[in-house]
Amino acid sequence: MTKPLTIGKHTARFPLIQGGMGVRVSAGGLAGAVARSGGIGLVATAGMALNSSRYDGKNFFTADPLALKDEIAKAYRIAPDGIVGTNVMVAVTNFDEMVRASCEAGAKVLVCGAGLPLNLPELAADYPDVALVPIVSSVKAAELIARKWQKAYNRLPDAIVVEDPDTAGGHLGAKPENIGNGSYDQYATVRGVKDYFREEWNLDIPIIAAGGIWDRNDILHALEQGADGVQMASRFVCTEECDASEAFKQAYLKCTQDDIGLIMSPAGLPGRAIVGNIDKIRQRDIGLGIRCPSGCLKKCTYKTEQERFCIVHALDRAQRGDVETGLVFCGTNAWKADRITTVQAIFDELFALEKSEPALEEAANG
Repeated sequence: MTKPLTIGKHTARFPLIQGGMGVRVSAGGLAGAVARSGGIGLVATAGMALNSSRYDGKNFFTADPLALKDEIAKAYRIAPDGIVGTNVMVAVTNFDEMVRASCEAGAKVLVCGAGLPLNLPELAADYPDVALVPIVSSVKAAELIARKWQKAYNRLPDAIVVEDPDTAGGHLGAKPENIGNGSYDQYATVRGVKDYFREEWNLDIPIIAAGGIWDRNDILHALEQGADGVQMASRFVCTEECDASEAFKQAYLKCTQDDIGLIMSPAGLPGRAIVGNIDKIRQRDIGLGIRCPSGCLKKCTYKTEQERFCIVHALDRAQRGDVETGLVFCGTNAWKADRITTVQAIFDELFALEKSEPALEEAANG
């Protein structure tokens, strides 16, 4: 049996956060459906302006927060009483503004990764009920955030997401040479972070395991190993409610384990994706002479050196259906997707069994 997940002042029926997937792969439709089913649904804020009615091709930074607010409102129309939050990448140029826009639009949880959100409490100071949740891959990173937040803002995280770089999709918080070499122990990190907050701050906050979570057994294993909940992203792509195109979902359905690998993002971080078309992505931008079209990242080797490719527009193309020259981020389990289903069906598979487990146990004991 699993337990509800309480993060700050918000309690989800099930201990599951839907991971943020930009650009518009997890927007209002998916986040709302997850929140309605009893989890925590996250709208990924990265590149929200693209493929929105707010964007005219030139006004990226004006349109971005407005488009984000539109998607949060959409999620709440689907799940009026649900827990809707956002995933905000620290690496984006307008991180501060997207955090504020999230709060203004009613996000209840802010999950922040792709860098350390050292100023997050300041940005959310006017919204004390909003839960603040950094993503880390090490105890050291959690310690750094906690010390900075406590000293500068008299605030500590409401929860921590511990992401496994060996299995998670999208941008990863580890050096490429350390990914997949057997050196990382996710659940030792989960327990280490939990122990740190208990021993250093006398605080028992939820520690969430992210990366490589696909089915009920994975969830139960995470809980047995000391996690208080899980974050799942790739599992929700092949659903009717996912905001990505049909072609994007079909890329998951068609891929094999060997199709999934690591790339280097122009943001300076490794990322996990379906990698067979990386040369086509690069060649498209070079062939068309594409310069940085939106300036979305604080640091970007494509913006400064024309290295690699424009990642936000590559993600946008894939989300719209161009999986030939678009980038499809995914976790290591994406190949396990075998059909288009619904968010509720996934929750039923993961948690509805619990309704019958006490009866089954009683029958077995009888």
